[in-house]
Amino acid sequence: DSTTYAHFLFNAFDTDHNGSVSFEDFVMGLSILLRGTVQEKLNWAFNLYDINKDGYITKEEMLDIMKAIYDMMGKCTYPILKEDAPRQHVETFFQKMDKNKDGVVTIDEFIESCQKDENIMRSMQLFENVI
Repeated sequence: DSTTYAHFLFNAFDTDHNGSVSFEDFVMGLSILLRGTVQEKLNWAFNLYDINKDGYITKEEMLDIMKAIYDMMGKCTYPILKEDAPRQHVETFFQKMDKNKDGVVTIDEFIESCQKDENIMRSMQLFENVI
């Protein structure tokens, strides 16, 4: 079920938080994702994960995102996922990203950690030559 994740994506594209995604909102989001700098893409991703838009990613927010991703993948994944897999992903995320161990991830911690991760940096370039 992709409903919850779609809701999070909608909110990330709704940059003026007016409850709708205008054509301009949509094009700006796509422009960042397809042609933006690494910094712009990481800012966009942080905004997606910062559900309540307070400038921090909490474990609760990341767990909501992870559960939505796992719900979207469905029950027919192989190997079969353990029930606590989303929570384990959140713990791994926070071990890597929460540099000062204060229980939240700031935009600076997020960007710094992502820039040091080769896999994340490769994924930032995934769509560069698509259009």
